[in-house]
Amino acid sequence: MTGVCKTCGLPQDLCVCESLAKERNKIVISTEEKRFGKALTMIEGISKDVDAKSLLKDLKQKLACGGTMKGGVLELQGKHKEKARELLIKSGFSAEQIEIR
Repeated sequence: MTGVCKTCGLPQDLCVCESLAKERNKIVISTEEKRFGKALTMIEGISKDVDAKSLLKDLKQKLACGGTMKGGVLELQGKHKEKARELLIKSGFSAEQIEIR
């Protein structure tokens, strides 16, 4: 028996909270230069309804880079703005809601 979602009240296998959150998020992808000229791709605006840890793990595997999550912001090592956008679209986020700076 699966649990019940606290947000929508549906069983976990029927829960639609994450897919709804993916459609309405305003996501900003930007790059920043850190110490010693290292590039860092920042992904901001991921809702708390989305499983950010599994999303980060998937992005790190597909982009072959390191990364972390600090304060609700996903940080990926390297310049991956366009590739990260494509992967976010494939994982269910709306293309119109993703902005690249």
